[in-house]
Amino acid sequence: MSNFDYCLKIILHHEGGYVNHPEDPGGMTNLGVTKRVYEDWVGYAVSEHTMQNLTEEDVAPIYKKNYWDRVKGDELPEGLNLCVFDFGVNAGTGRAAKYLQVMIGTVADGGIGPNTLRALDEYVSLHGLNETIDNYQANRQRYYEKLKTFKTFGRGWTRRVFETTQSALKMI
Repeated sequence: MSNFDYCLKIILHHEGGYVNHPEDPGGMTNLGVTKRVYEDWVGYAVSEHTMQNLTEEDVAPIYKKNYWDRVKGDELPEGLNLCVFDFGVNAGTGRAAKYLQVMIGTVADGGIGPNTLRALDEYVSLHGLNETIDNYQANRQRYYEKLKTFKTFGRGWTRRVFETTQSALKMI
């Protein structure tokens, strides 16, 4: 059974409402969905007013198809699926998958498929799910710390990694 809705609530808490920060390369964003992503989804240009008034119901299908399904959220261990989903939302699903693949020692092609899932099962059997989550999130944190925008957004990213880790461990 999918825990997508539960994980989405956690992600939307971190994504927050409408922002248009001049240093954020995503530009105009609401509920974590950029204007470009929303326009691609609906198939036409939207106004700032539209972006400011997005609802969870507007964005949930985008998160499901473009992020959760791409990282195989229903097939990942509970808790780890939150972490990979959240990293995928924040830094791209390909990157989230590659970080998982590098960590578990399989081909880092950015797509989670049967080989990745088998290697992940072996990794979790060897290290346990708690350690798997901790290792993944530590690698994720190191990724953020290398970004040139860490000085501006680092506190929020660090808090997000910490809180997501705590939520993931409670899901086990």
